[in-house]
Amino acid sequence: MIKVLIIDKLHESIFSLLEDEGVEVTYLPDIKPSEVADHIKDYNGLILRSKLKVGVDLLDLAPKLRFIARAGAGVDEIDEDYLQRRKITLLNAPEGNMDAVGEHTVAMLLCLMNYLHVGNAEVRKKLWLREENRGHELSTRTVGIIGYGNMGRAFAQRLTGFGCEVLAFDNGKSGYGDEYAQEASLEEIQERADVLSFHIPLNVDNKHLVSQEYLNGFKKPIYLLNLARGEVIPFSTIEWGLDNGKILAAGLDVLENEKLHTLTKEQERIFTKITNDERVLFTPHVGGWSFESYEKISLVLGRKIVNLLKTL
Repeated sequence: MIKVLIIDKLHESIFSLLEDEGVEVTYLPDIKPSEVADHIKDYNGLILRSKLKVGVDLLDLAPKLRFIARAGAGVDEIDEDYLQRRKITLLNAPEGNMDAVGEHTVAMLLCLMNYLHVGNAEVRKKLWLREENRGHELSTRTVGIIGYGNMGRAFAQRLTGFGCEVLAFDNGKSGYGDEYAQEASLEEIQERADVLSFHIPLNVDNKHLVSQEYLNGFKKPIYLLNLARGEVIPFSTIEWGLDNGKILAAGLDVLENEKLHTLTKEQERIFTKITNDERVLFTPHVGGWSFESYEKISLVLGRKIVNLLKTL
């Protein structure tokens, strides 16, 4: 019998999918990260969201492990190289939250371009400033998307009705252009984009990808959106871009350091500065975390696990 350990809260839909296949499920959503090592020894599968990093130390305690399933898209907290050496299959579920990410990205962009967050705050203070809150139309802009997988394509699809031009760049790939976005080089996007949205995984190549030099390559000031991983764009780059007019406004669902009580002194300085800047809109890493995606992620992941079990 296949034994699976679930250490994060998941939608109940995954349980019937697994149990119908004869899988023995142990559900410990309240387990502390430090306690997982004491339980993992006899399990064939581990399912988690983001409770802990999965590295060599933990994996060496699980000799029977055959797969790890991440309830979400990003797998940067899991040691993929070691999984490959151990022939442990890694599954994730970007299809489950791509719609949420696509919609959230559009929402952040429209809010920034139309000063919705600013106008809302001002009216609550009995300030009725119409001219100061005159917005911009997306139909006149060119949107550049960095990373054209599930998330980038979901965003592009939702831009269809706005009439804007959409360019997509995905490093190392080709032939990915479709009815929603035109395949482009990074140089083309830097030449033409008014909006820049990131939908890439965090890896060695992408960490701190966006530097001052990177932003300087853009011909026009941009609306910057990051719903990927915070480490792609350091605090220092965001500050520099805002100060130097390269970033018109920024929508940030992710931050370089999301454990706000652990910010370095320099991160704290910049964080305080940009949180007082009306050009910056924040959400707490919830772009892919809608009520609907909560269920869809479990369904997608459950089906992938069932298909994998048929091959073991």
